[in-house]
Amino acid sequence: MAALLKDLSKELADAVEKAGGSLVRVEARRRLPATGVVWSAEGLVVTASHVVEQQEDIKFGLPDGSEAAAVFVGRDPGTDLALLKTEAKGLPAADWGDPDELRVGNMVLALGRPGRTVQATLGILSARGQGWRTPLGGEIDLFLRTDALMAPGFSGGPLVGSSGRVYGVLSSALSREAGIAIPTATVRRVAGDLATHGRVRRGYLGVGPQPARLPADLSEKVGQETGLLLISVEPGSPAAEAGLMLGDVIVGMDGQSTRHMPDLLGLLSGDRVGSSVAVRVVRAGKIEERKIKVGERP
Repeated sequence: MAALLKDLSKELADAVEKAGGSLVRVEARRRLPATGVVWSAEGLVVTASHVVEQQEDIKFGLPDGSEAAAVFVGRDPGTDLALLKTEAKGLPAADWGDPDELRVGNMVLALGRPGRTVQATLGILSARGQGWRTPLGGEIDLFLRTDALMAPGFSGGPLVGSSGRVYGVLSSALSREAGIAIPTATVRRVAGDLATHGRVRRGYLGVGPQPARLPADLSEKVGQETGLLLISVEPGSPAAEAGLMLGDVIVGMDGQSTRHMPDLLGLLSGDRVGSSVAVRVVRAGKIEERKIKVGERP
């Protein structure tokens, strides 16, 4: 038993050492620094968007103890990811793994470098599930949660397996649930967009909706029990230009039902920006259809 524990302890320490060589301290806010993971050998580093409170005078603390300047490349609040870059040489990219290699119950590590050295906590992969959409419309390819403690400054750090491979980026801002990790597939997609465009394009109508139950007769007509009641319409927005008003209830867009907020957010993908779509609304008890030219979220 002692030998088994010794071997396990060594394996975990090796995993921390391997992944830790690709972690930097991110100084982009006044309070406690956070963590970033080297995305590519060209000096690109991914971190959590919410820890980047300034876009200038950003510094990295490097694995060798030195510091280096970093520049802001872009961010996507919808997935809580940001991309930074440094001219420092010799930073090895993390060994990014596919979370499909993990099963619920597998041992995992949460790593951070909020100070000069790497910190680690141990836990298991406590849950994994289907992709989900964040309240800001970001598409997360896979639900990953660990019970490993996310200590202060761990946001932007990696979720690491026992082999030292990185399976996601830790975030304390995406959900009320603790221990959420953004999976590799999402990081790859978003980092690519940020490196190319500096942002992730998302559609925008300029409305503030909330779910509302439809009267029985309307529910029967439209084939759904709920829609999205507009409690605000921004002046000059695509919705306002199309004539949408406070009190309208959006029940469909582009032929798809909109029962809840994720339904609408899922239909406002970047490829719809600039296109005209048909929106079904209920106004004063009557069903109407209006054309809206989808804008781009600021």
